Amino acid sequence: MVIRKKSTKNPPVLSHEFIPQNHADIVSYVAMVFLLGLMFKIAAKACIIFVTLQYNVILPATKEQATEAASLYYYGIKDFATVFFYMLMAIIIHAIIQEYVLDKINRRMHFSKTKHSKFNESGQLSAFYLFSCIWGTFIPFSENYISDPTILWRAYPHTLMTFQMKFFFISQLAYWFHAFPELYFQKTKKEDIPHQLVYIGLYLFHIAGAYLLNLNHLGLVLLVLHYFVEFLFHISHLFYFSDEKYQKGFSLWSVLFVLGRLLTLILSVLTVGFGLARAENQKLDFSTGNFSVLADRIAILSSICTTQAFMMWKFINFQLRRWKEHSSFQAPTVKKKPTVTKGRSSRKGTENGVNGTVTSNRADSPHNKKEKSS
Repeated sequence: MVIRKKSTKNPPVLSHEFIPQNHADIVSYVAMVFLLGLMFKIAAKACIIFVTLQYNVILPATKEQATEAASLYYYGIKDFATVFFYMLMAIIIHAIIQEYVLDKINRRMHFSKTKHSKFNESGQLSAFYLFSCIWGTFIPFSENYISDPTILWRAYPHTLMTFQMKFFFISQLAYWFHAFPELYFQKTKKEDIPHQLVYIGLYLFHIAGAYLLNLNHLGLVLLVLHYFVEFLFHISHLFYFSDEKYQKGFSLWSVLFVLGRLLTLILSVLTVGFGLARAENQKLDFSTGNFSVLADRIAILSSICTTQAFMMWKFINFQLRRWKEHSSFQAPTVKKKPTVTKGRSSRKGTENGVNGTVTSNRADSPHNKKEKSS
């Protein structure tokens, strides 16, 4: 009689392709549930709210306009579901860029932990800003109002939007909402979370304000202007990581940052302060979406001016800190050489800095020497 030994092999398991490995896999499965739900009649009515844009209105063609009927959109409560679905898509795209582009570059460059996180942030934001700038610039050209600046305030309220306009704002809201769970997914440091929350909250406040107050034309122009300046900063950051002698991009960004703030204030004052002030209907009407009253105009201009002043204050502090660090870095070369009393002690003092002190505030600026790899 032959006694067979029990097999010590592990029981068969499901393939790793069907088991969630990280947060991106889980999110992709949730998004696929909504897409598969469109195939069934029972779930199609619910899933279509998440996937497609809602509140469609078809305007019949007139003799003055084109022969085809126009399909326009307005906003409503169902847009929250659409924003949620495309927030999931933003998380998936974020993970794809991180895994297939940024992680491969990080392995080749061998960045330190600090540079690794900054490189990932600049890489993700530069891709988003570039895509948004191209898309946002295409919309005015496709709708043929780039040659007429008065479209920013003429025929207000702009309650009806084209498909491109509404989808652009839905995508913007979805992207910045996806930044909240990314703080957990990317394991952001606790001391950096308050700064990131303010940063994300300012974007959501202004984008949602332009969308809900029917100032989508003005919001589109200001977003493209702001995104272009931010794209230049982050792409300069990426070039700096590869070559720390690269400074031209930051110099150009400093000039365009100030010009961008001025253009933002000029366009806002022209549109809200002068254009909407001359509108015929100056009554608050929620049914028609008219918010062109004095109190609302003051609140809109105050929020824009306060945000631009806050950004300029941060910019000036950044430039002053950079100037102080640059001057302190050059200070040892100007002073006289210290007298050598003892071989080892004097060398140790001069290597650590001026009189043996070490300046530890140089790591924050992107224009300083390489950080020590951790």
